[in-house]
Amino acid sequence: MSRLCALPFGIVALYAAGCQSYAPAPLELETHRSAFHARSVDGEPLAAFAERLRDTEIATPAVFDPSDGLTAAEGEVLALFYNADLRMLRAQAGVADAAFENAGLWEDPVFGFDGAEILSSGGTFDYGLIANITIPISGRLDIEKDRASAAVDVERRRIVDAEWTLRTAVRRTWLAWSIASERLALAEEILAHVEDISALTTRLEDAGELSRVQGRLLQIEAESRRSLHLQAVLDERRARLAVLHMLGLPPEVNLELVPGQPATVDAGSDDALARLIRCNTRLDVHRANYQVAEDTLRLEIRKQFPDLTIGTGYGSEGHDDRLLLGFSIPIPILNANQAAIADARAQRDVARITAETAYEQLVHDLANARATVDAVREQRAAFETTMIPMLDEQDREITRIAELGEIDTFLLLETVTRQYDARSRLLDLQQAETDADLIITQLLGPDTTREPADIAPTTSASTEGAS
Repeated sequence: MSRLCALPFGIVALYAAGCQSYAPAPLELETHRSAFHARSVDGEPLAAFAERLRDTEIATPAVFDPSDGLTAAEGEVLALFYNADLRMLRAQAGVADAAFENAGLWEDPVFGFDGAEILSSGGTFDYGLIANITIPISGRLDIEKDRASAAVDVERRRIVDAEWTLRTAVRRTWLAWSIASERLALAEEILAHVEDISALTTRLEDAGELSRVQGRLLQIEAESRRSLHLQAVLDERRARLAVLHMLGLPPEVNLELVPGQPATVDAGSDDALARLIRCNTRLDVHRANYQVAEDTLRLEIRKQFPDLTIGTGYGSEGHDDRLLLGFSIPIPILNANQAAIADARAQRDVARITAETAYEQLVHDLANARATVDAVREQRAAFETTMIPMLDEQDREITRIAELGEIDTFLLLETVTRQYDARSRLLDLQQAETDADLIITQLLGPDTTREPADIAPTTSASTEGAS
């Protein structure tokens, strides 16, 4: 009986040794606020991260030195380090990693106790204590591990796809800001011309060479151009804030951005469709999802085969001690996991068709981007070779006429505004062409097979937000 009394304490001790303890982790947004607003482009962790990228990534600057202004290529490094969406994906990948580390474990043993006492006089207390353990002879645990590994690979492929998509998004956002900066400079230049014409109009009115009605029309145009200039200022500021948000930096950061043309790939240098299948990061995600579906089906089929449950223990009946032994094994003749197998087989078909339709969509996206590049390039060439030279010649002719003392303010204003409209349209075409080129770059994927960027944070202050 003493052994019987000691046994529950032993079970409790084993249970306590095998369980984890809870430790609260409060959400400290004030701490994050301080870390977020302290982010900068300097620091050893960021420089070390750029050095690691240089060995594995394309379009990574040879030297990461934002002290003389941040370029688009350097901005990509910052985005990979700080971007909020990547932070979320990396955290979600940690969930899959945790599942993988604990996949394929044996089931916990089960302890049971049964006791009875005959209530008539002289009755004894009979009891039995047995421990059951399931031995996975079916081999399903190895497949569970494979499936968990495939799920981890899905998350890694998603991170790679998100990183590549982010790099393209940074380039497009940087391009939009560069174009907005050029448009602002153009608006300032045109506004200066219009204000000169407005001042000339005032002198002509005072001299009686221009009616007040005509002068008012020119003043209205000047006010309209001032309004357009203010809108250009707002557009440039918004575009800059969009860049900073993409980089994961606070809006008040003191950082000089360097306008520039982002890197693209030559879509005609390779078999584009073959490269699409080989290098597109979104298709890599679909491949990984299909492998999870394959492993899920394999696991459900393996679950048809039973595992063996063995039990042994100790008991007493009528003052006679007994050694208990038993086993059980299910017989798969009625259920045989048929519903789960059918579902897994259907899910595999869904994963296959999803990948195939994704490829079809990418082919159309590539064709649309190429058509856009060709059409916009033709329009831009027409503007550069015909429209802009004609307007420049018109401006020179008007200048020569003005030097002879014949000033037509309306013709002068019309020429200036046409020049602005044409150059503004040219900026639109340049952005549309480069945007389409960047879409092609994103679709064709990186030149080499890539793994997620190695963030390796060292301190919460310097790399907070990168993990």
